[in-house]
Amino acid sequence: MGEMMHNSNSDTQSPFYLRSHDFDRNGNDLMELLQSAGNGIQHADKIFSMHSGIKESNVSGSLQFGGAPNASSAETRSLVEKEQFEKWDDLVADHIQHKQTSNGNELAGVRLNAGDSSGKSNGRFRNQKELVKLARNREAARKCRMRKKAYVQELEMSQQRLLQLNQTLEKARQQGDKQRHSIGRDAFDRDHAQWLGEHERLMDELRSSLSSTTLHLLVDAVISHYGELCGIKSAGARSDMFHILSGLWTTPAERLMMWLGGFRSSDLLKVLEKQIQPLSLSEQQLVCIFNLQQSCQQAEDALSQGMEALQQSLTLTLSSSSLARHSAGNLVDYASHMATAMSNIHTIQNFLHQADLLRLHTLQQLQRILSPCQAARALLAINDYKTRLKALSSLWLARPKE
Repeated sequence: MGEMMHNSNSDTQSPFYLRSHDFDRNGNDLMELLQSAGNGIQHADKIFSMHSGIKESNVSGSLQFGGAPNASSAETRSLVEKEQFEKWDDLVADHIQHKQTSNGNELAGVRLNAGDSSGKSNGRFRNQKELVKLARNREAARKCRMRKKAYVQELEMSQQRLLQLNQTLEKARQQGDKQRHSIGRDAFDRDHAQWLGEHERLMDELRSSLSSTTLHLLVDAVISHYGELCGIKSAGARSDMFHILSGLWTTPAERLMMWLGGFRSSDLLKVLEKQIQPLSLSEQQLVCIFNLQQSCQQAEDALSQGMEALQQSLTLTLSSSSLARHSAGNLVDYASHMATAMSNIHTIQNFLHQADLLRLHTLQQLQRILSPCQAARALLAINDYKTRLKALSSLWLARPKE
């Protein structure tokens, strides 16, 4: 029983004990092992036959020499066979282990070679991927450079077109300014000529209606007509202030007596002093006219002083040393000084409008102080004064040229 257990345990530990999954894994190796085992058995039989005689003689000699009791030949044979089987088992196990080790080394070599070949193939695959990636990157960079170059060219072309457009707009603006100024001057001259024609008609009607009961209506119409002239001059000043200020729309003699685009109110009141006796003014009317003359003189002096100060400021602004050189360093100063000069010119336009309002206010005050007949005679006297100035201009222009 013990021998059976020993044999079973030795079988499980013996190289001949093969598991099912080992058999399934490599059947060819099993056949080689069995063949090697057969060769080992034949070799073991030779060893067993060679050593059996020696063992038997030794055992029998030793028994006889030691004076031991005689044992049966069967027991002696059993002991020898057992010893020989154990040696045969060890020999077969060593041979099988050596075969397995050599087979394992061969399999490991195969796996190593397979791993090396797979590593080389993987390396080649990675190199191919890197080459493809580099090629794609180069292509993308080339396309990016082409797009950038096209974009820069488009920007340059757009800049050139913008410069051309700015030049065209500048030329159009300059031509438009000239046309607008020309149209503004022509429009003012045309409107002023129409106003003069209507004014002459009203003066003729006023002269023929001095004894009419509707005279006050004609006086109102004449004063309102002067108000229309104030509006025409204001529109002309917005279009071309220097045309109104220079008085080119009047005769040369009228320009000689001109003050801020028209006549002085105080001068017209002085003209009326020669007409006081025919007008038969009362003491109160004389005082009112004198006070009106004083107030007009003060207003005119204030406007004249303002114009003088404005002209001095404009002179100082345009004569500044920072305007001598048009460099990038003083560009801000240049723009600031020119803006100040433009503001001064705009103030002159306001002075023109204030002077027109003063003239209209003077006529309205005369209408309030005088009776309708006296106001009509005063308006006729002012018109006669202007008519004489025009006649003087005509005589001057018609004089003999030396």
